[in-house]
Amino acid sequence: MGLLDTGADFPALKIGTVGGGTLDVRGHLAGGFGVVLFYRGSWCPYCTAQLRTFQRAHDRFEQAGIKVVALSVDDEPTTKDLVEKHKLTFPVGYSADAREIAEATGAFVHDDPVYLQSTGFVLAPDGKVITSVYSSGAIGRLVPEDVLGLVAHLKERMS
Repeated sequence: MGLLDTGADFPALKIGTVGGGTLDVRGHLAGGFGVVLFYRGSWCPYCTAQLRTFQRAHDRFEQAGIKVVALSVDDEPTTKDLVEKHKLTFPVGYSADAREIAEATGAFVHDDPVYLQSTGFVLAPDGKVITSVYSSGAIGRLVPEDVLGLVAHLKERMS
């Protein structure tokens, strides 16, 4: 599959999350605006900075009706440590199959070791992609201020 462009349906992804259970990403985000973040791993300082920034924006996202989900190829214990260390309150998935996710979304994959490159999506309440940000390396990713501004603009146009 190619890149997910504006208007594409976000694919059905199911992922194990810290705290137990399996999260249906599309189902979890349905009915409101959503952000899906693929991060390279807990070892990546740019990724952990992005996750912390989204966590700091939690209250503003909640007020705007925007949910966030993140995932990586990290195993469960590593992901659990990341969530605890950075006090992340949004769902964080672990043990993602990089090739399967890449096939479904167009995300870039690093081959050795295998991990997903940073990728971000903003989704409409109907699950369609509003915007996608693909990176082939360490930098280039969604930031909370851009997401909040975009959603505010879209809501204003809809009213």
